[in-house]
Amino acid sequence: MLSQELQHKIDFKTKPLGALGYLETLALQIGMIQNTTSPKLLHPHMVVFAADHGIAKAGVSAYPQEVTYQMVMNFVHGGAAMNVFCKQNNIELKIVDAGVNFDFPEELNLIHKKVRKSSRNILEEPAMTVEEYQLAKENGKSVVAEIAITGCNIIGFGEMGIGNTSASSMIMSQLLHIPIEECVGRGTGLNDEQLKNKVEILSRAISLYPEVKTADEIIQTFGGLEITQMIGAMQEAFEQKMIILIDGFIATVAITALWKQNPEILNSCIFCHVSDEQAHQTLLSILGKKAVINLNLRVGEGTGCALAYPLIQSAVNFLNEMSSFEDAQISNKD
Repeated sequence: MLSQELQHKIDFKTKPLGALGYLETLALQIGMIQNTTSPKLLHPHMVVFAADHGIAKAGVSAYPQEVTYQMVMNFVHGGAAMNVFCKQNNIELKIVDAGVNFDFPEELNLIHKKVRKSSRNILEEPAMTVEEYQLAKENGKSVVAEIAITGCNIIGFGEMGIGNTSASSMIMSQLLHIPIEECVGRGTGLNDEQLKNKVEILSRAISLYPEVKTADEIIQTFGGLEITQMIGAMQEAFEQKMIILIDGFIATVAITALWKQNPEILNSCIFCHVSDEQAHQTLLSILGKKAVINLNLRVGEGTGCALAYPLIQSAVNFLNEMSSFEDAQISNKD
């Protein structure tokens, strides 16, 4: 049985039993995902999906909407935190325009998957039509399908979109039947008064759609184009048997939507960090998952995945390269 073979290989490395802690858990998980006792990490990728949110106009963020396209340009020119960490760890970074409210030049080093310019303002109508929602999911799947052709077997996802913590908070609240107050954080840095205003706006938005029940309906109504494309991308990564790296609050909300439909998807996921958003800690607890690192991050972009990647490499490397007691002719404990 593979799990027993992996555990035996881990236990008989030249160390006290369990002494490498969570790295041992990761090594076992990665071996199970790849169905081997000698796993490999090949052509790691990070994909950042970017889109605008109609509800941003209601003042739920500390930053104006145009920051989304400005940050996308920053990604393209290599100036964001995500660029720095991906470069440091030899991770291929792809930026996707899922629905930014801006006309990017075709020649820009960008994956053009725009469904529309910004989701709709949910205080007036659902964020997406059914057709837009389905197209966004398919666009996300197609991005990962193309990456899979390169031989990539480990992929992480990030996001950029002013207003997307608001969308994620509403999705979390509706998916898990948790009061919106417990799902809302400071996002890009709201003060107390702004946070109170954000809760009131989101409560009002949720009250407009009492009939919305299923995961698909919830995402279509309250979500964003980048969140929806991320959901499609995660689904495709699972089908491609990739290791899926989950970033912070927004990415965890996306995987939670898929978990509600197929709990087995979590077996392929490594949760890379604990966000400083309070609701993220609640989500991880509900999913029964532990994160690799806790650095009080709340920048998004997939930064937690890129920072955790060297530790994930270490889990694979010790499994493959560390001597066993027998190899090293070292006596094991009785």
